[in-house]
Amino acid sequence: MKILWVKPGKLLPLDTGGKLRTYNILRQLHRTHDLTYLSYYGGHRDRAYETEITGHLPGTVCIYTAVPDVTPFERYLDYLRRLYWRAPYAVSKFTAPEVQRTLTPWIQARRFDVAVCDFLSSALNFPAFLATPTVLFQHNVETVLWERKARLEANWLDRLVSKIEYAKMVRFEPQQVRRFHHVIAVSEQDRQAMGWMCDPAHISVVPTGVDLAKYQYDPTLRAPAPLVVFTGSMDWEANIDGVEYFCRDIWPRVLAQFPEARFRVVGRDPHPRVTRLASPSVEITGSVPSIVDHLREAAVVVVPLRIGGGTRIKIYEGMAMGKATVSTTVGAEGLDVQHERDILLADDPDHFANAIVNLLRDENLRRRYEGAAAMTARKYDWSVITQRFVEVLEKVLHPGSPSAADAPAPVLTA
Repeated sequence: MKILWVKPGKLLPLDTGGKLRTYNILRQLHRTHDLTYLSYYGGHRDRAYETEITGHLPGTVCIYTAVPDVTPFERYLDYLRRLYWRAPYAVSKFTAPEVQRTLTPWIQARRFDVAVCDFLSSALNFPAFLATPTVLFQHNVETVLWERKARLEANWLDRLVSKIEYAKMVRFEPQQVRRFHHVIAVSEQDRQAMGWMCDPAHISVVPTGVDLAKYQYDPTLRAPAPLVVFTGSMDWEANIDGVEYFCRDIWPRVLAQFPEARFRVVGRDPHPRVTRLASPSVEITGSVPSIVDHLREAAVVVVPLRIGGGTRIKIYEGMAMGKATVSTTVGAEGLDVQHERDILLADDPDHFANAIVNLLRDENLRRRYEGAAAMTARKYDWSVITQRFVEVLEKVLHPGSPSAADAPAPVLTA
């Protein structure tokens, strides 16, 4: 199968869940299919990135758009310039004439069997008439994401911007969901959330995966200290809000019962709101070469998210290493996890804190969750997930043929 894959922004380094999901699927596809990856980005020209991504994925086409995306001030001016555009800024800022000039003849001439629009952000680069069967890969339901941001943003200006984006997205996202030949969601919850936008049969689910070769479970490993760990990109609002909420409302309750506990925030580019949280019991690492060592040291992994969408790869990464995990319902949304089976879910500070303390105090309880977590994650290796993705693409190419992709939500077995 000849596949064209289009994604905004630089794919490397692999420091966000969306990048990890895309990269691992692309690496698997490249082994068995004729893949062309179109990577376009703005900001400063980065020849080193272009060389590196081509090394990872030979045949990659890089397009430098020169769209301003370097400083907060430049992004602010760019936002004001596009304020009156009908498309949300989260889409219009990734729309580039250079990309449109490349994509339009490719799509119209059917140079590929199928094309993938990775993230809604790329949508307006595709021509209005899609002569090539084209799939929209929705890592998030953007209307859900922006509604949550508009409701929970702490800063009044950010909250206002989120409300504007949400109002635009409510009109824009359904139009795009309907115009592509098919849509891939990352969870059954996301599929249901888009159900009002189109016929649900128009949407298939390809769940999130994990690199089991990298994130390995060692049942003999014991956490050396009562360490609680959170991982994620610390310039992303959902993670910033989650860590602030945790340190303000949950962590003091943990320390009151377990004073020797320590909390470590592992992730790149910590926002000033995050760095201010550092204290004798809270460590902010910033960028690290690999999160594996930090997960290995963790006694408990936490995901205290209140906003965001899609599914959190970080949960499966921790679970694959056999880590007892405490999450909010939003944090674990869309994943094949179950409260009190392989994870603990809590949406108020007292229950969240008590779950952490119980796991820190009771090693037998913690070991039970560690083993159950590793067993769940074992079903979601990226090779399995990519095969599911291929089944959906084949369904788009041959709509009359039966496929496992016809199921509304996959149930994967070990």
